[in-house]
Amino acid sequence: DEHSIEMPLPYIVKCVEPGTSVVPILVGALTPSSEAEYGALLAPYLADDANFFVVSSDFCHWGRRFNYTFHDPCHGAIHRSIEALDRQGMDEIESGDPRGFTRYLTRFENTICGRHPIGVMMNMVEVGRKRGGAALSTRFVKYAQSSQCMSTADSSVSYASAVVYET
Repeated sequence: DEHSIEMPLPYIVKCVEPGTSVVPILVGALTPSSEAEYGALLAPYLADDANFFVVSSDFCHWGRRFNYTFHDPCHGAIHRSIEALDRQGMDEIESGDPRGFTRYLTRFENTICGRHPIGVMMNMVEVGRKRGGAALSTRFVKYAQSSQCMSTADSSVSYASAVVYET
């Protein structure tokens, strides 16, 4: 039941000029080396101002129904622990180091469904930088949770929005 294109597509179509081509790229489960390969392949398109990339992903899917109930009590309530976990991942993404993001995912097994498209985008940015392209940075601009989990009977999905911009 893949739905990743269905969520952002209506917003993308509304924001672009009529007649603009939209090319969906579905990224499945990849190894870190494959993320790097696809990042290198797509990096020239990111460097071209005629192109615009949208990477869509939820963040933590928390609760028994998602089979993920990580809770670090040092952060207090469950929803605060989830936010701290997500913010660690967001910090790794903002750092621009795809390997750091992979280490984070390995350590915490956070259920970020778009981890692989995010990894591809991080590699696109890194390859562009190494090839002498524009210096790009990533910054998260919004974070929210579908509900505030207070007990293990609760569940929640986290959402985070980021922009990649020229510095």
